[in-house]
Amino acid sequence: MNSQNKLKIINDPIYGFITIPSSIIFELIEHRFFQRLRRISQMGMSYLVYPGAHHTRFQHAIGAMHLMQKAVQTLVFKGVKISAEESEALYIAILLHDIGHGPFSHAMEHSIVEGIDHESISLLFMSELNKEFNNRLTLAIQIFSDNYHRNFFYQLISGQLDMDRLDYLKRDSFYTGVSEGSINSERLISMLNVVEDKLVVEEKGIYSVEKFIIARRLMYWQVYLHKTSLVAEQLLTRLLKRAKYLVTNGVVINASKHLSFFLNCSITKKSINSEILNEFANLDDNDIISAMKSWQYEDDFVLSNISKMLLNRELLKIEIQIEAFDREYISESKQKLMARYSITDEEASYFVFIGQITNQAYSMKKETIDLFTKQEKTIDVANASDHFNLKALSKKVVKNYMCYPKTNN
Repeated sequence: MNSQNKLKIINDPIYGFITIPSSIIFELIEHRFFQRLRRISQMGMSYLVYPGAHHTRFQHAIGAMHLMQKAVQTLVFKGVKISAEESEALYIAILLHDIGHGPFSHAMEHSIVEGIDHESISLLFMSELNKEFNNRLTLAIQIFSDNYHRNFFYQLISGQLDMDRLDYLKRDSFYTGVSEGSINSERLISMLNVVEDKLVVEEKGIYSVEKFIIARRLMYWQVYLHKTSLVAEQLLTRLLKRAKYLVTNGVVINASKHLSFFLNCSITKKSINSEILNEFANLDDNDIISAMKSWQYEDDFVLSNISKMLLNRELLKIEIQIEAFDREYISESKQKLMARYSITDEEASYFVFIGQITNQAYSMKKETIDLFTKQEKTIDVANASDHFNLKALSKKVVKNYMCYPKTNN
């Protein structure tokens, strides 16, 4: 390892050549915890709608790190003092920000582990890596956890105009072919500055910010909250819940060693430890796909049918509306399914269910995107913009959905 050239160049389809800035970044990328991200899809089940959406969390993390390099270069050029140690910590923090994602990105968070989000698992992975790398990740962890005294560092990692969003919008737009989501991330970064320890955008960058906010809204409605993607994600979550329910009740089902570990254990945020983290590090999309291929032949009605639906893209029908769905309508749909297949109300609830989706492209209540004017004043972009829709985009839109089998009409 010591004799290996660690200052590699990666050819990325979005940005071209990306340089790895230091040996520790190279070693982190080479680590098995990070290499697992090659086997975790960036967009979950969205490939069932957009066939090109097979890109991975690995690609996204490398891209976000590249944009962080550009952001640091821009800010330093404008006179913002950022030390070499701080720069490296920013690169590490953004590189590892998604390392805690499980198979198909979000499916495990709501099914076979309880109350653990991917950000918490990312932090646990970073803490484990910190032990291996002789505490060289300590500053990166402080920044990632928003425990560092320079607030704008955290904004670069997790803010309304952070490197994470700047990469995933452009990358997801590219791989889905949805051009409405394409943003000029390089232009946005070139307009960044820091005023009173807060990240700001120079006034002349207002139109790029407007485009970014509108692109984000369109990507959510058209891609991330696409009705077919939504159904598939919900079915996958319910499939894993059903598998865990069956295993908990003594039913033996086929699964990989690592998936079986999580199906057999009750894991919460408090109970997670190094052993569990190592098991998690061995889980990826392949475990779930392999399980589905096996589960389609199981005797359990729910497990078998949901597996077939996901494998063959024979999904549920979905209705989306502003108003809440009538309870009698939901009950009637369930009763039809129960009568058709002689199944219980509990089993039918895996195929007939309701939920909500929300879309808020920009929040004026949280940390705002501020413009820095020629008069050296900061102003919220929504108040500065002459785009009459920008304030409207800051309002949270909530819609209700109902899923049920297509043969249930």
